[in-house]
Formats: sequence, C-alpha cells, structure tokens
Amino acid sequence: MASLTLVVMAAGLGSRYGGLKQIDPVGPSGEVVLDYSVYDALRAGFDRVVFIIREDIETAFRERIGRRIEGAADTAYVLQSLDRLPPGFAAPAGRTKPWGTAQAILACRDAVTTPFLAVNADDYYGRSAFEAMAGYLGRGPGGPDPGYAMVGYRLENTLSEHGTVARGVCEATADLELVGIRELLKIRRFPDGVKHTLNGSDWQPLDAASWTSMNFWGFTPALFAELERLFPEFLRRNEADILKAEFLIPEVVGRLIREKRARVRVLPTRERWFGMTYPEDRPLFKAAILELVEAGAYPRDLWSGRPASRVPGGTKTR
Repeated sequence: MASLTLVVMAAGLGSRYGGLKQIDPVGPSGEVVLDYSVYDALRAGFDRVVFIIREDIETAFRERIGRRIEGAADTAYVLQSLDRLPPGFAAPAGRTKPWGTAQAILACRDAVTTPFLAVNADDYYGRSAFEAMAGYLGRGPGGPDPGYAMVGYRLENTLSEHGTVARGVCEATADLELVGIRELLKIRRFPDGVKHTLNGSDWQPLDAASWTSMNFWGFTPALFAELERLFPEFLRRNEADILKAEFLIPEVVGRLIREKRARVRVLPTRERWFGMTYPEDRPLFKAAILELVEAGAYPRDLWSGRPASRVPGGTKTR
C-alpha cells in the first residue's frame, strides 16, 4: 500500500460548544475525540498525521494531544491563520476566525506529499470509514475510479439531539459517483422527519437516507493547485461579506465536479456519527465510547504500548 497521510482539521473555534472541544477528554484514559480518529487511521494503514491548528492553541494542543500521538506516528503541525492569504490580499479588520476548511487544507500544502484523508477533529467516524478510505487511496489512480473520494453517511445517522447541525447533503449516481453537494447550515430532526431551514423559520423536508458529507475526504496532492486557483476568487466574490464568509471544502468539491475538473467516489458506510456540537452531546458521546471499549473495539488506554515516534517532537510548518 502507498504511503498515506491523515490530515486533522483542529483549528476550529468550537463556538457552539463553548470551549476548546478538541482537547476535552471523553475516553476512559483521558482520550479526546481525535485520539480515536488517529488510532483508527493508523490501524487502517495511514502512516503520517498532520494536525492543522491555530497558533494560540498550539502549546496546549501539543502538550495534551500531540505528545502521545508523536509516540505512535510521524507527526507534523501546520498553523492556519487569518493572514495566510494569496498575494495582494490582507486580513480585514474585524474578522476573528480563519477562512474555513478549504483554507485549512491549503495551509498544509508544504507538509503533505502523498494521497491524504482530511477529517474534522471533533467528529467520531468509526473504524470501517478509515478502512474504506485507506483501501481506496492505497490503490492509487487508474481504472474506472475517480481520483478523489468521500465516505458517505446516511443523514439520519449524523444528527444531534440538541440543536441544528451543518451538513453537506449529497447527490450521487447509482454507482456512487458524487454529482453534487449542498452545504446546509441548519438541519435538525423533528417528530415528522428531518428538515432544514435557510432563514430560521421556514423548515423544508430532507430525505433522511440522503448521503451526507461529514468532512471525510480523500484527495491527492493535485487538490492544492485547485485550492490556490480558487481561493483568490473566493476572496473577491465575498468582499461584501468578508468578515464571515468561509472557504469550505464541500463547496470547492462541488465546483470542481461542475467544472469537470474532478470526480469523486462516494464510499458508503452504515457507521453512526458521534460528535460534540453542543455541551449536551458530551455525556452521550462518552457513553458511546465506553460502550465501544467494553465491546472490545478499543483498548481502555489507546496509546499504551504503541511504538516510538519516527520523528520525536513532531515538525511544524507555518
């Protein structure tokens, strides 16, 4: 199998959760959400981990998470920042958060040279999702398969019971090639079904069985050139909303599909998503992890007995 990189997007502010949820323990030995993602990725065949973080959380992140993962895998750190912009652009006064998931992935272009999987830091994806993606990326390009992939979750398996969630709702062909994706920012379950709203009041029904993106994307390094091409265009197009607009990877993927510059395979999974979008999600998440531990899916201490790091201390790319 080819060398594969796991890219973990951990620079999010966690505004709805009310804290730095990336380092909030949920496992029986102090593990956080992304510990389980990294563990599942390594046993699926990924051999390098790149964390995308912000400078203001770097010390806490490396001390509380990075150190133990450095003991199990080749590890690198990339900083996502407001001022990491194309030539001719400057960060606007008043903007407080980075530019979104597509800018996060673009920030790691100098740290990633292999096929890679990009995931959120605060979502639990399930072991089989990593195995499916490792198998796909490890085959390399060629044959009838598109070059990129996403693991598709059923929408009904990705909702929080405590509020709305943002999801990329997908359209795919019968042979599971991605045709389109809509980034819907407010989705929730009601007694009569799953619905979304664009204005906060008019709720429209959604198919609960729709394939849904949870930011579990498999790419080749060719994506970086596309991101470099599209980021300046995004900044110009959103000048009127420059304090809030986000450069999002589902929107980039949708654009590349429409332009026939990329094809994307949907890798289906029946895994249930777990995450901590809201504080009320945390006890449910902890209970779900403990149930998996007791069932033998994970050891009580993920990192005990793991081999020493090949790159002690990790590397950092700005």
